[in-house]
Order: sequence, then structure tokens, then C-alpha cells
Amino acid sequence: MSAPSPTQDVTRYRALCSKDARFDGGFFVGVTSTGIYCRPVCRVRTPRLENCRFFDLAAQAEKAGFRPCLRCRPELAPRHRHWTTTDATLILAQQATLLLDDPGTWLDLAAERTRIAAVATRLGVSDRHLRRVFEMHLGVSPHQYLQTCRLLAAKQLLTDTRLPVSDVALASGFASLRRFNAAFVAHYRINPTQMRRDPATSIAPVDGTQSVRLAWRPPLDASHMMKFFEDRQLDGIESFQTSPESSFKRTVRLTVAGRTHVGWIAGKWEVDTHLLLLEVSDGLQKALPSVIRRVRTLFDLDADPAPINAVLQRDFPSGNGLRVPGCFDGFELAVRAVLGQQVTVGAARTLAARVVQQWGDPIATPDPAINRLFPTAQALAQADENVLGTLGIVRQRQLALKSLAQAVLAGQVDLNPSSTTPDTLQVLQSLPGIGPWTAQYIAMRALRWPDAWPEGDVALVKALGLEKPRNQAARHAAERLAERWQPWRSYAVIRAWAGTYHPSHATSNV
Repeated sequence: MSAPSPTQDVTRYRALCSKDARFDGGFFVGVTSTGIYCRPVCRVRTPRLENCRFFDLAAQAEKAGFRPCLRCRPELAPRHRHWTTTDATLILAQQATLLLDDPGTWLDLAAERTRIAAVATRLGVSDRHLRRVFEMHLGVSPHQYLQTCRLLAAKQLLTDTRLPVSDVALASGFASLRRFNAAFVAHYRINPTQMRRDPATSIAPVDGTQSVRLAWRPPLDASHMMKFFEDRQLDGIESFQTSPESSFKRTVRLTVAGRTHVGWIAGKWEVDTHLLLLEVSDGLQKALPSVIRRVRTLFDLDADPAPINAVLQRDFPSGNGLRVPGCFDGFELAVRAVLGQQVTVGAARTLAARVVQQWGDPIATPDPAINRLFPTAQALAQADENVLGTLGIVRQRQLALKSLAQAVLAGQVDLNPSSTTPDTLQVLQSLPGIGPWTAQYIAMRALRWPDAWPEGDVALVKALGLEKPRNQAARHAAERLAERWQPWRSYAVIRAWAGTYHPSHATSNV
């Protein structure tokens, strides 16, 4: 990785002086006079330029010997999930960061060297090649990057929650409390128990729950995001409200490193401070880093609007705050996508609710209306076809549902954001009843692919102002129009569905 230029340092220093949340997570600044590194939104007195060192990643700052600021808390900064590049080695490094960011990777194997080797094997390269590419592009080793991820996750749990330190250590992927304490002291020069803030400054936990803060870069249209989910919410599973305040709650079944955790989550938006306050029930607390990651995915909190808007602003002038709604569980989203083939949003919601009532396990939550878990892949793989038929699910979709569930159980398809999208798309489209539209929709919302294009989507073609949206020529015209929105076509889809496309910007080749 090349060193930042003096011009880039001056540009970043100006951003640091502005305290503008749009730059949050875009870089970190190490202050040589204090040995501390901060987010660009830190409210402490701005240091002099000559005392600043700028880093792209928190791991780079920690490698250089800086410790995270206790005030601005670098662990809260949104990540950079989307890199635009055609460089194969840089793409490999990005794929590796997605895997190393995943708390499931931290917990799957106890030996850290084995973790890195497992990531390399999953990416189809040698351990040595992965390390070389990773250091070349990111300036840190995979192990250093992984260690920073785990320690920052632990720092958030120590600061925001009242979890015992031993539980924090295990949730952050450390095999023992002794190893956790040693790593924490070595990196941060403070014992984990000393990291605890005064309880009066932390989020007050409700009985049996823990609460954490999740940050994002503005602009983010929380109202539109919540309305999207509200229109599609499943009775018994979830509830999204846009008034009197934007809030949500849903049930969760989460398997991490072979252990299944069950419970519920709830949250509310603090738009003025660019925070989402998340409440997590006791059954999920030992998997809290995974819950946090999935909620960030659900609401697309790690998107960077600047490069997206630079491409889409011309054709979607009022869509800058729109994000791509994700999902909490990839299998759940895929099932809902299959049920939504060639039917309205309301009809898809009705079918999915029937499936939940038939095969979803009951669960007790503080809200009596939120009382079901989404069915497991095993339950749907074994579902009786006659029962599926009585629910109104036609034969073709029955076959698609069962094939999808069987593929997930067999490990043939990975529906997590850290999966390799082209490979997953290929496997999905090899399953009966899953065509390009369904696969691309899954890629957009479950795999978090920023350049998905749900081919043949009638509502999309219509939103682009093309006549006869079911006509093949109109669909091809939409695809040609969308070429200039690459690599952000997923965001263009959401903006088009929201009615923000301005037809006066249509090009002559459509």
C-alpha cells in the first residue's frame, strides 16, 4: 500500500476539522502527541496537522502503535464494504476482509493460524498468497486485521454492555480469558476490566437485555428504509414502525460456530446523532458481535453514500439518502424471494406468513404479537408438498423451496454477505424454479452485492418510464440504461422503486 500523499493528508485534515459525519470510517487519525487514534468525527480539540498521521483502517493505526480513543470510540465507525476495482488481487483482499470481519470466522476455529488458512482455502488460494496480497493492498497482515476486529468488538461490548468479561472474551473469539487479557493489555495497555466506563455513562440495560450503539454515515433515509420493511413485515416474526418513531423488533434464530442462539432484538433510530440503538435479549448475548454485524447488514449501515451518489445523482436527484434494505438471515430472504415470484408484495407477504405459522417454532417475547421464529432449512426441506399446496404455494415454487432448503443444508449454497457472489449466483440458478430475477434479488438483499440487477422486474422497468414493461424490448432497454449505473445498480433499483428516477435524464440509446 502506497503512503498517503501530502495533498491527501491536507484533504483529510480539512475533513477532520469539519467533524463531518460523512467522513466517518473513511479514515482514522493517529495523534503522535498522545498515542491515540480517532474517528474524523471525534469532538476533542483538533490536533495540529504536524501531529497527525492518517490511516485507511483501524488495523493500520493499531499496527503503528496507536490506541483507540475512549471518547469517539473507533469501534463504532461504519466499515467500508464496497470497493470499486477490477484488480483481481484487490478483489481477493476485499473478499478476505469480509470473511475476517465475520464473527463466525472468529469462533469457528480456536487456533488463529488455522483461521487464516481456512479463509485462504475458502477463497481458493494458498495461505502464503493471501498474506502477500493482503499486506500489499492493506498494509497489515490478515492476523493483524483479524486481531483488531476482535479487540474492537470486545471494546464495544465492554463499553456498551454489562456482560461479564469472560463472556466478552468468548464472544470476541478468544479461546480463553487469559489470552484475551494478554491481547487486550498488549494492544491497549489497559486491562479489560479497567475499560469499563462508569455505568452512568453507558446505555442503561433493561432486565435480561443488553444495548449497543450502531453508527452510520449520512445521508440515510431511515423513514424510507422502515417503510420498505413495514410493507413486507411478517406477522409473528417482526414489526417495523415509521410512527410515532422509527423503531423495529423481530425474533432471531442465529447459528454461530455450530451453536444456535434464539431470542429477539429491538431498535430505534436516533437520526440526529446518526445512531441506531439496538436492544438484544439475553438468549443472543453470547453471539452479540454476530447480531451487530447482521443488523448493520439489515439496514445497510456500512454504505458510503459519496461514491454511490456520484454515479446515481444525475438520474436520481432526490434519492441520495436511500439504502438497499438487507436481511437478517439469508435463507429467510431467499425463501421470501421464491414466494414473491410473479406476485405482488402483499401476496408474497401472505404466503410467507402462512409458512411461518405452519413451520415456525413458537417463542415468547415481551410483545405477544412477536411470537414465532422463521422456519429452519431442515423444516422446509421436510415439508409435506400437500401441506404446501393447501397454503396456496404452486408446484413450481414448492420444488424451488425444497431444493433451496436442501442445498443450504448440504452446504452447497452460502447465503451470507461474505460469500463469493458469482459462485453463489451460479449455484442458485442451477436450482429448479430459481431464475435470474430471484438470484439477483437474493444477491442484492442477502449477499449485499452492490451491482445486482433483478432482470425482468416489471415494477422496475415501469419505474424507469419505459412503455409496456412486460415487453422484452423494454427490458433490454432498461438493462442498457442501467449500464451507466454500474457498479451501483442495486442502489439504482431501490431509487427507481422509490419513484426518484427523473425521466428527463434518459439517454438517447433507450
